[in-house]
Amino acid sequence: MTLALKIACIAAYLGAAARLTGVLPPDLMPRVTWVAAILLALHALELVFAFKHVRRYRGPLALSVLLTLLFGVLHWKPLADAQARGQTGA
Repeated sequence: MTLALKIACIAAYLGAAARLTGVLPPDLMPRVTWVAAILLALHALELVFAFKHVRRYRGPLALSVLLTLLFGVLHWKPLADAQARGQTGA
């Protein structure tokens, strides 16, 4: 299920990028840019409120921020769950 949601996020971002660059005709998927913008805005809000979990990522902080902006709760929730179980993060 998580993989399907991540693929849906990536599809929305790629569709918006294709529309903005002119690869897709303007009448095809007319709302995809709004969907992508709303996703990014919501994930940016999540980043603010879940930053303590985002910092627990074992890789670089910039990568964790990027993953949170792209996938939101799909990235930081496993980190929060690991912290709740007393693990060091994943």
